[in-house]
Amino acid sequence: MKAVWTAVIYFGSFLALGLAAKVALGRWTKRHDVDLAGIQAQAGPNRRQRRLFLLGAWRTED
Repeated sequence: MKAVWTAVIYFGSFLALGLAAKVALGRWTKRHDVDLAGIQAQAGPNRRQRRLFLLGAWRTED
């Protein structure tokens, strides 16, 4: 039973930190009126497509 509580505390702290970071980032982007599409639009129409590695897979940026 001690191992279960240790796992709950260990993994729970990571989940809590991740959730707090997601909420804080969401509030910051809304306050500053920033979104990903707006940032990508700043690069202009001549921006080349890149190959990126995300979550274990290669993808092309659209």
